[in-house]
Amino acid sequence: MKNSENNLASKAAPAVSNKQVKQQILELVVLTLTLTVLAGAIYFSINYHAEIEKLHLSFLNTPWGKTLVVVTAVLFVLRLSFLLFNLALYFFYKETKMVGDEKLPSCTVIVPAYNEGELVYHTLESIVNSDYPAEKLEIITVDDGSKDDTWFWMNKAKLAFGDRIMLHQQPKNMGKRHALYYGFKKAKGDVVITIDSDSIIEKHTLRSLNSPFAVNPQCGAVAGNVKVLNLKSAMIPKMLNVSFAFSFEFIRSAQSALGSVFCTPGALAAYRKSVVLIVLENWMNQTFLGKPSDIGEDRALTNMILKQGYEVLFQKNAKVYTNTPERYKNLYKMYIRWERSNIRETIMMSKFAFTDFRKGNKLGIRIILINQWIQLIFAFPLLLVMLTLFIMFPVTSIITTLVGIVLFSSIQMLFFAQKHSVSGSLWAYPYSIFYAFSLFWITPYSIATAGKSGWLTR
Repeated sequence: MKNSENNLASKAAPAVSNKQVKQQILELVVLTLTLTVLAGAIYFSINYHAEIEKLHLSFLNTPWGKTLVVVTAVLFVLRLSFLLFNLALYFFYKETKMVGDEKLPSCTVIVPAYNEGELVYHTLESIVNSDYPAEKLEIITVDDGSKDDTWFWMNKAKLAFGDRIMLHQQPKNMGKRHALYYGFKKAKGDVVITIDSDSIIEKHTLRSLNSPFAVNPQCGAVAGNVKVLNLKSAMIPKMLNVSFAFSFEFIRSAQSALGSVFCTPGALAAYRKSVVLIVLENWMNQTFLGKPSDIGEDRALTNMILKQGYEVLFQKNAKVYTNTPERYKNLYKMYIRWERSNIRETIMMSKFAFTDFRKGNKLGIRIILINQWIQLIFAFPLLLVMLTLFIMFPVTSIITTLVGIVLFSSIQMLFFAQKHSVSGSLWAYPYSIFYAFSLFWITPYSIATAGKSGWLTR
């Protein structure tokens, strides 16, 4: 399976060039500096613990200082407890085994595209080359008013693969939700799969993604396993590779053990069409603070399916390789979009999660939801505390932050090293430092601007 990942990732970059050699050297330098800095922070905190404590003592003896110590300790215990809760659920996770052709449901794949160029052709090619029975597979691709040559590449795919692909071009750019809505309305399959147009799936992905619907009548949706395609292009994709693996293979596995995956990713997700049709118009016309919702269509649809009492599962072997941001500006815009969606849908989920919305145990989904609320509620207070401490004790605050990064990032690092590769796992540390010092503002900013719309990265 690792070889398959490497082969697909290699498609994102040509043969090694001088530019790539320089990039590799830069990456090695960054990793070396990161590990050196973290080792230095640990050394300093151990050997100068008494001096640090003495420096902070005057502040910690004040009412504000004592309150900070108590709150920090409580939040640390809560975070550690939630991590252990997820760990316990992770060990209960079981992926649904792939079923034979005769049991597979009919399936429609929707590929919405906007300014994707040639990559949409390769996305469609990977779907056509799937081992899913051709007579049970329908493929609909929607050009959402692209301004580049996306429509040309869609037509080229049509010429290459014939009736396997149905094309549609929106009269203008209307947004991803509108493109998906068209696909849902046209779909003939019992299961509808959405795949982003900058993504490549493995040969068995559709079979794996559809199998839970064949054996579990309570399955309303299935989340795929999103991997990074453009690994060789820049450092940020390498960092995200570790983050994605932990987010999907650990967090979503844990949620799947409860039948309550919180978000089916836009890059790869499957839905029971009969369940979607019940809420399709509400989803299409969803608003937030009186404005149409044009972001977070995946999380919103997941919420509406969970609310109906259906399970939402995760299939670890249903892999998709997708392009990720390579520049800081594109990355923070993606995170803002995700976080605004998280805020909106956390509010929406709270309206039904504490009701008798489905049979069976509902405690797990409520614990996960409460944890999300804790993160949102404390976002601004923690930001204020962090900035205050950095002003009062800049050196020791940086050291404390770095030690915390070692503690929590090592969990992601060890997980990735055990599942994938040791060398790749080391990017957990640069990513955490990068996030702590340059992306810490994302959640507070997203809360303050939750009512704003716009795709941002488009």
